[in-house]
Amino acid sequence: MKFKTRLRVTFATIILLPLVLTAMAFILIGMYLVNSQRGFRMEGLDYSRMSDSMQSFIEDTNEAYELLLDQAARDVSKFEDKSYLQELNREVSQDSTYILVRKDHEIYYAGNQEAAVEIFDKLPEYGDGAVSENFSYYSDNMRKFIRQVDFVFSDGSQGSIFVITVVSALISRELLIDMFIAILAILVFTSIMLTQWIHKGVFNPINELNVAMMKIKEGNYDYSLQTDAKGEIGDLYRNYENMRLRLKESMEEGNRHEQQNRELISNISHDLKTPITAIKGYVEGIMDGVADTPEKMDKYLRTIYNKANDMQKLINELTVYSNVENNRIPYNFHRINVAEYFGDCVEEVGLDLENKNIKLNYSNLAAPDTVVIADPEQMKKVINNIISNSVKYMDKSPGEIDIRILDEVDSIRVEIEDNGRGISQKDLPKIFERFYRTDASRNSAMGGSGIGLSIVKKIIEDHGGYIWATSKEGEGTCMHFVMRKYRELQRD
Repeated sequence: MKFKTRLRVTFATIILLPLVLTAMAFILIGMYLVNSQRGFRMEGLDYSRMSDSMQSFIEDTNEAYELLLDQAARDVSKFEDKSYLQELNREVSQDSTYILVRKDHEIYYAGNQEAAVEIFDKLPEYGDGAVSENFSYYSDNMRKFIRQVDFVFSDGSQGSIFVITVVSALISRELLIDMFIAILAILVFTSIMLTQWIHKGVFNPINELNVAMMKIKEGNYDYSLQTDAKGEIGDLYRNYENMRLRLKESMEEGNRHEQQNRELISNISHDLKTPITAIKGYVEGIMDGVADTPEKMDKYLRTIYNKANDMQKLINELTVYSNVENNRIPYNFHRINVAEYFGDCVEEVGLDLENKNIKLNYSNLAAPDTVVIADPEQMKKVINNIISNSVKYMDKSPGEIDIRILDEVDSIRVEIEDNGRGISQKDLPKIFERFYRTDASRNSAMGGSGIGLSIVKKIIEDHGGYIWATSKEGEGTCMHFVMRKYRELQRD
């Protein structure tokens, strides 16, 4: 539930619930007080007595009195029949009204014996019925309205029949005290109920979020919070969970990156150690006079030169890798003709491969005017890196490398295939990952850092293309990458 809705419900509850409960308490307490009037037992409660009690009591008494007058005019002897009086009492009594018949100075019949005994001595004397035409009452513990009809019994005894109505003062001290206690209890109940509701709906979730944040602070990213709640609390839980997952992923990525950096440093240290050791050895040989002939001196110097080149290539790879990590590879895109560009590349690397006893085959099946948008220098790194990998893992003599340009309507596909030792199927999906080596020991010996193909993939993807590899162990490997053709917009 949203906080705004929760506040609205709280506001309505604070106002309506006490009002409803107070009204119910007023009715129940009023019923209890009217029922508990001393000497009177009610069979029900007329709610009109609570709103206009005085007028209601007057009307009840007057109706019963008119009934008695009518009966006295018709047949006064009926007042001597107690069964008739009992039935008459049931007929005229309405909640707090009852009949009392006096014979001389004794109670002949009473609709409410207990109340009659208490009031009997205070009733008007025989012959005072005219006085009671105006309603009178007695101020004892209860207020009472009395109407009197006098008659003579058949034996000559004086008789009076009274209609007595108990007037309950609803707004009494007892009611005020009881209502005060009831309202206090209602307010306490409402306060406890709302406090529990808000505590359960707001404070408990906030405490859980606080605990979860402490877990995050301690580096525990596995402390999960799940909820089906709606509104702001549900959003907080879901935002926390998204944050936790992102932080966990970032931490894991950071750990992987740190591990990869450690591996890189270890690999580079190992890869640099090999040419440095060789250079030191040949330099010491020259210094010690081992290269005592021009041929040996030339061999030593060429070896030193080649090892220095290997070191320079490794450092260049590290520079490119640093740019890749920081997403700062300098691109300078141009429209380049595919046939001309790859023709120049093949001519450039062909001589070097020929010196290494590797045959280079080139075929271009794309149209001569095919153009792509690319950075010539970065694409040259791609081609040189793939070919250098093929040369590095060539295990056949003579070796063979095929470069093919294929036309695929809206794009071109470049294939660079060798007949080297190939890559196992389990390693094939991972060769473009940074620092991955299919054989760490052999790759180290050959000077591989494990970042070359990841750089190739990055450059190709930045050109809007994609790259993959196919291979069979013992037969060779083929690198495929695709680039979209450049087409000029046709104007109408």
